[in-house]
Amino acid sequence: MQQTSDSELMGRSLASAGGVTEQFRRALFERFFSRHPERRHTFLNLEASSIRMTEETIEMMLGLSQNEDWVWPLVAELVFTHRSYGRLPWEEYKTWMSYLVDEISVRSSDKWDDATEHAWRHWADQLLALINNAREEWEKAMPPGYVDELGKR
Repeated sequence: MQQTSDSELMGRSLASAGGVTEQFRRALFERFFSRHPERRHTFLNLEASSIRMTEETIEMMLGLSQNEDWVWPLVAELVFTHRSYGRLPWEEYKTWMSYLVDEISVRSSDKWDDATEHAWRHWADQLLALINNAREEWEKAMPPGYVDELGKR
């Protein structure tokens, strides 16, 4: 019997969850803001930001699971554009990824099993590693203290 790929498991669970609906995003962001209330004010247009942030995160995890070449440049670009917020706490990235996977699991319970859990968590961890790598690379490329100064503005 052929083993189901992580990409297939993730796709099935996402379809079972009903995709990324407004209710999905609202629940995800409310949970995130309950953990990081200070971050709410940085989302000037929460609806637009929530669509882009949620969908891009999922697309990047799926892309990683399929060994897509476009993921790294997108991660590097997104990390660069987020520099205007200063150095975002690493805990926020970890919280975001964990809560995103949690939300998919809750909404796709009929297609959720240990293999699906492992697939989503594994690729979330891989994306976090790329984000961390991009943060380190951009910090090396910027003048000393540049990222810290951005956070004070």
